[in-house]
Amino acid sequence: MSNPRNGDTKPPCLPRNGLVKIPTQPNGLGSASITKGTPAVKNRLCQPSSVPAILSPALAHRSDLPIPSLASPLSLATLAGVSSPPGASLVGLNTSESSEQPSPERLPGSPSERQLAVDEKILNRLFWYFSACEKCVLAQVCKAWRRVLYQPKFWVGLTPVLHTKELYNVLPGGEKEFVSLQGFAIRGFDGFCLVGVSDLDICEFIDNYPLSKKGVKSMSLKRSTITDAGLEVMLEQMQGVVRLELSGCNDFTEAGLWSSLNARITALSVSDCINVADDAIAAISQLLPNLTELNLQAYHVTDTALAYFTAKQGYTTHTLRLNSCWEITNHGVVNMVHSLPNLSVLSLSGCSKVTDDGVELVAENLRKLRSLDLSWCPRITDMALEYIACDLHKLEELVLDRCVRITDTGLSYLSTMSSLRSLYLRWCCQVQDFGLKHLLSMGSLRLLSLAGCPLLTTTGLSGLVQLQELEELELTNCPGATPELFKYFSQHLPCCMVIE
Repeated sequence: MSNPRNGDTKPPCLPRNGLVKIPTQPNGLGSASITKGTPAVKNRLCQPSSVPAILSPALAHRSDLPIPSLASPLSLATLAGVSSPPGASLVGLNTSESSEQPSPERLPGSPSERQLAVDEKILNRLFWYFSACEKCVLAQVCKAWRRVLYQPKFWVGLTPVLHTKELYNVLPGGEKEFVSLQGFAIRGFDGFCLVGVSDLDICEFIDNYPLSKKGVKSMSLKRSTITDAGLEVMLEQMQGVVRLELSGCNDFTEAGLWSSLNARITALSVSDCINVADDAIAAISQLLPNLTELNLQAYHVTDTALAYFTAKQGYTTHTLRLNSCWEITNHGVVNMVHSLPNLSVLSLSGCSKVTDDGVELVAENLRKLRSLDLSWCPRITDMALEYIACDLHKLEELVLDRCVRITDTGLSYLSTMSSLRSLYLRWCCQVQDFGLKHLLSMGSLRLLSLAGCPLLTTTGLSGLVQLQELEELELTNCPGATPELFKYFSQHLPCCMVIE
C-alpha cells in the first residue's frame, strides 16, 4: 500500500491477483480483500452502491445540504455535515474514539433530521448496501456511524491485507512501535493476509492482536521470509487456524512442514514456494487427515506425489487445485482419481502434459465433479469435451481458457450438458460463429466468457440474445464486439451484465 507522504500515487481501488485493495491513508492499514466470485464480481466491489430510499423526504430534499447522490459514501458524509479529513485512517488503525468526529448535536438540520441521520435502525439497514471500500470511509464520518459499522456482521468474508511497513509506527526517537490492531479486533476479523513479514513480525502480530490465539481461523502469508522455526511457532501459538496459505515464501523447507502442520488444518494453499516438492505432499497427506481443500502450485511435484493421499483424505477432500504443476502427466491423474474419488472441484490449470486420456480418466472416475478447470492445457482437444459431456452430468462450471485446440465440434458436445452454468472460453482461438449456435440451446448457462476469441463476428455474437437467462457475458478483447453490439445487448439482454 502506498503512503501519500512518500510520493506514491495509486488508483483508489486497484484489483490485483483477485484481491481488491482499499486505498491507504497515513498511519492506517487500508487494505482488504474479497476472494470470492468471478473477476467481474470482484471488480464490482469498487463500483458505487445502489442505496434504497429509506431517508426521509425532508432530509433528502434539504436545499442547504449538498447531496449530489446517495450512491456515494462521500455524499452520506455530506449528509452528516462532515467530510473525511485527508489523513484519516480508513479501517480504524491507530484511531481512537476520541478522534475529532462530530457528535449528533453538531450535525446540521433540525433535531428530528439529526436524529434520523444517526438512527441505528436505519443505519443498520442502510450500510448493507455499501462495499468494503465505502464502509471504511463511512466509519470516519462520526462516532455513531462508526459504532454501527464496527459490528462484525458488516465485515464477514473480508480479509485485511497487512504489509510489513504498515505494522510499525516510527516514534520521534527513531524507534519502532507495533501498531494497535484494536480496530480489527472490534470488527471480529478472523482471517488475515500478511505480506512481506518475517518471523519476528509474525510473533509481534500474535502478541498484539487480541484474537490471535483462538479467534483467527485463516492465515495467509505472501512473499514472506518466514522460516521453519517461524512457521512452527505461528501454528503452535495460533490454535484456531484451520486455513493456511503460503505464497511466495522461499525460506521454509519441507522439514518445516513436517514439524509444523497440525491435524486441525482443513484447507491448505501452497504456491510459488521453491522448496516444495514431492516430500511436501507426503507431509500434507500424513499430517492432515481432515483436509478438505488443497491448492498447490509447484513446479517440481511429480506423478508420484499424487499417490500419497490416504484413505481418510479420499473421503474428506472435495477440492483439489493443481496449478502449473508442469511435471504432472496422465500417470499422475491415474493416481489422483484413485486416491481422491470424492472430488467436487478439480483444477489442472497449466498442467501442460495432461492430454485427452487424462481427461477421460477424470470423467470416468470423478462423477461428483461440479467444477473443472482445464485452462492452459494445450494438449486438450474436442475429444476431451466429449468425455466430459458424456460422464460429468453434475458439472456446473467448466474453464477452458487458452485450450487452443478446442473447435466448434467440441462446443457441440457441451451443448448437451443441462447442468452447466458457467463456461469460460477465453482465448480459444478456433471457436467460430457456428460453434456459438450450439450454445444457444443451453438454457442453464448463467455466465459465458468469450474474451479474446478472434474469429467471432458481430453477427455470431448477436445471436446470444437467445440466452435470456444469461447473467454475465464477457467480451473483452473480442474483435466482433462493437459499440453497436453492446447497445443491442443492453436492449435485448437487460438483466445481463456485459463486460466490454
